[in-house]
Amino acid sequence: MRVVTEDGETFGVMDTRDAIQKAREMGLDLVEISPMAKPPVCKIIDYGKFLYEAKKKAHEAKKKQVNVQVKEIKFRPGTDDHDYNYRMEHAREWLGEGDKVRAAIAFRGREMTHRELGAKILKKLTEDLADIAEVEVAPKMEGYQMFTIFHPKKVEVKKAAPAPAPPKEKPEKEKREQRQAKEKEVVKSEDEIF
Repeated sequence: MRVVTEDGETFGVMDTRDAIQKAREMGLDLVEISPMAKPPVCKIIDYGKFLYEAKKKAHEAKKKQVNVQVKEIKFRPGTDDHDYNYRMEHAREWLGEGDKVRAAIAFRGREMTHRELGAKILKKLTEDLADIAEVEVAPKMEGYQMFTIFHPKKVEVKKAAPAPAPPKEKPEKEKREQRQAKEKEVVKSEDEIF
């Protein structure tokens, strides 16, 4: 086996008994570091200190580990705008914190015949969250539920740039015209999800 000291000094390839004797002379332990190497590598170190440092490294790695949760928001085919916006804001908040979001639409009874209403809600949600999230699982049916899963986008950290000026408020008349134009739009070709 190849024997190395704590400082990195190499004793070369030695017999196991000679390596153990050398470690005892130094008042330390012989620890096998890499058993699969040819020849196996052993280090002459204080075993207690070795275990302590290994435990400390594992603790540090665990500290840096990110725990991602999947949070759920539930809709119904008849979910109104206010409820939709409320749930969408919660989804934005969770995605901003780094969690995944599962959006589910529950169908009951005759609602199953109008699955396109659920697909429309999920499509709208996908568009509204497009700036901060990506679709991990495309909308699909599972029993009486249609669901999709979003995960946060990877955000590149940019260097401090001057803050943009706040956008000017549009006149009330212009807002009303835009709202009316949106309401007149009729989307006839919905993507089939089921």
